[in-house]
Amino acid sequence: MFRQTCIALLAGVALMLSGKPASATELTILWAEWDPANYLQELVNEYERRTGVKVNVETTTWPDFQTKAFAEFNAEGDAYDMVIGDSQWLGAGSTGGHYVELTEFVAKHDVAKLMAPAALKFYAEYPGNSGRYWAIPLQGDAVGWAYRKDWFEDPTEMADFKEKYGRDLAVPKTLKEMRDIAEFFHRPDHKRYGIAIYTDNSYDALASGFRSVLFSYGGELGDYETYKVDGFINSDKAVAALEFYRELYKFTPPGWANSKFPEENQAITEGLAAMSMNYFAFFPALINEAANPNAKGTGFFANPAGPNGDQFAALGGQGISIISYSQKQDEAFKFLEWLIKDDTQKKWAELGGYSCSATVLRSDAFQHATPYNKAFYETMFKVKDFWAVPEYAELLQQFNQRVYPYVTGGQGTARETLDALAADWNATFRKYGRH
Repeated sequence: MFRQTCIALLAGVALMLSGKPASATELTILWAEWDPANYLQELVNEYERRTGVKVNVETTTWPDFQTKAFAEFNAEGDAYDMVIGDSQWLGAGSTGGHYVELTEFVAKHDVAKLMAPAALKFYAEYPGNSGRYWAIPLQGDAVGWAYRKDWFEDPTEMADFKEKYGRDLAVPKTLKEMRDIAEFFHRPDHKRYGIAIYTDNSYDALASGFRSVLFSYGGELGDYETYKVDGFINSDKAVAALEFYRELYKFTPPGWANSKFPEENQAITEGLAAMSMNYFAFFPALINEAANPNAKGTGFFANPAGPNGDQFAALGGQGISIISYSQKQDEAFKFLEWLIKDDTQKKWAELGGYSCSATVLRSDAFQHATPYNKAFYETMFKVKDFWAVPEYAELLQQFNQRVYPYVTGGQGTARETLDALAADWNATFRKYGRH
């Protein structure tokens, strides 16, 4: 026993002399399996070098992400200390007791001044306008556009477009201009098409695409405080927005009824469409010549303005939350203190993450680092989100069931579709005691 004690003491002294803690704590973060998770692992390796605390970024596939996270939450398991959850999880995460409240942390560290206002509002606050926070913005994201810059700048195309539409062929500033460009480039006989938009209804792709149009048309999903939806989701502006989205679908490539993130990038890499909608997080592949043979001819722009000048985009991205069942919450708070520092956020952006830091977003270095960063900066101050209530999954499913047949199949009218959706949402909110 004496010999074992001496060995243990000597080991402890050796660790002390090496500058590392004798028993370094490990933290585990759960996220989805994609490139930003790899960037984060590289970032947090620096935290380990500084503090001796190892941080593991554990990933799972996107289809399994929500199921795996909430299975662990509901079991009150402590396998994970933090989670980078979708913004729509805020309601279920907070009211279900799964997330640690970060309101005092946000106030103490003046996070409201550090982050873009919309990012803090939609990635961290629940209920809306309550001043209560459950996450720190980490991976900013929103719907933007990639386009074939080389097509737009072709002299023949430019002359033909001007003759037909009476204006120059350029990046669209309005949705109406975007529609005209989609029509102009739509040439099925040449296997060239006008535009690629989200249509997949297995999760939130279709909803994300439509929301970007809805919000820019001046429409809303509903009143997030009263849960009133009549006169919002079925308003004249919402109906016009849905009609417009259906109009864009006419200019998509054939078989475009189930498109989401991979297909939207393929529309550019395979030379199918002049413009393609996608979340900014998927644009890095488009400037990689190994992944996109058209990389040099690809450009990017923010979602254009609607008929009355409103300009918004659907929010994507995630915030990072401390899980209430973690046995290492104190260490997790220390990690968040490091994460929100300007230097850390700058490094996060340099690695390829989409920082929500207002300082980083406004910097020339960030805006000129990639061909799409300027558009991302412009977008992150003009974003709106889906319902973040605990029952959001039901609301999303109802949206998909109603809107998909109209957009992809022309079933019914936009008015009938949205009136029916309003009735569905009213019933759901009544079921959960919100009406």
